[in-house]
Amino acid sequence: MTDALSAMLSERDWILADGATGTNLFNMGLSSGDAPEMWNVDHADRVTLLYTQAVDAGSDLFLTNSFGGNAARLKLHGAEKRAHELSRISAELGREVVDRQKRKVVVAGSVGPTGEIMAPMGSLTHELAVEIFHEQADGLKDGGADVLWLETISAPEEYKAAAEAFALADMPWCGTMSFDTAGRTMMGLTSADMTKMVEKLPNAPLAYGANCGVGASDLLRTILGFAAHGSDRPIVAKGNAGIPKYVDGHIHYDGTPELMADYAVLARDSGATIIGGCCGTQAEHLALMRDALETRPRSERPSLDAITNALGPFSSAVDGTEENADAPQRDRRRRRRRA
Repeated sequence: MTDALSAMLSERDWILADGATGTNLFNMGLSSGDAPEMWNVDHADRVTLLYTQAVDAGSDLFLTNSFGGNAARLKLHGAEKRAHELSRISAELGREVVDRQKRKVVVAGSVGPTGEIMAPMGSLTHELAVEIFHEQADGLKDGGADVLWLETISAPEEYKAAAEAFALADMPWCGTMSFDTAGRTMMGLTSADMTKMVEKLPNAPLAYGANCGVGASDLLRTILGFAAHGSDRPIVAKGNAGIPKYVDGHIHYDGTPELMADYAVLARDSGATIIGGCCGTQAEHLALMRDALETRPRSERPSLDAITNALGPFSSAVDGTEENADAPQRDRRRRRRRA
């Protein structure tokens, strides 16, 4: 039987994903330091409202409120034994929203990083990481998620452990990493590195890509990096709504709905198939993104200048994939030694 996302991908040349989870829940009253996953039980109505707002704005796919729902993250709140339960409920709430729709919508079970450092640099072994991800995957599966959605990963070892866990859960999946340091993940991976890794996985994702990071411009430069390697695997773009700024005691993202509409079209033209927003992206952003994708014709792949003209400058001069990208650092080290 074909899974729901694969079926949608076979019928559509673009899919609109959802927007932010955490920042939208903060707008609904979530306090800093609290676990959003607890709201699946304590404030189920607000989580349901978040899902519904995304669908009403035009999302074809939305992520469950389970990003930090693994045992390692929940341990910080004394709730590590509730990992399966809280993830299951997050998917059940999503299933209820989808079952009321007259169109096809995919429930994607969000799986975030463990927050631990993988061995040998840290104490998290591959086997334990697989166990942690498998427990959460089973919870999301039992709750009715159509697909698992790994996101905001920095370490390749953690990405590989999740892929193995999802195979054990017998669930299709997608997986994105966060490129936030001059076009690299926190652990140093470039878009080229990720593409090579994904294609070698025994249990490869249905789609792969980037989420979060710095801003929409940087994310699209990473998407161009994926597309340049010619993989037939669908690419995911889920960029932040602008840049976070501290305004009146709150974090505010400066990306307007109009800017995110431009971003959505540029993401599509850059090679992305599944397009959504991350931090700061609200229903009003999604509505204009949907309209832009439906009404604006496809164009040629945008240049870097076209991206910055529309969305603003890059945060760094390079994306980490250029030939001899490390040369400037080596040259500086040589100059220091000569000095």
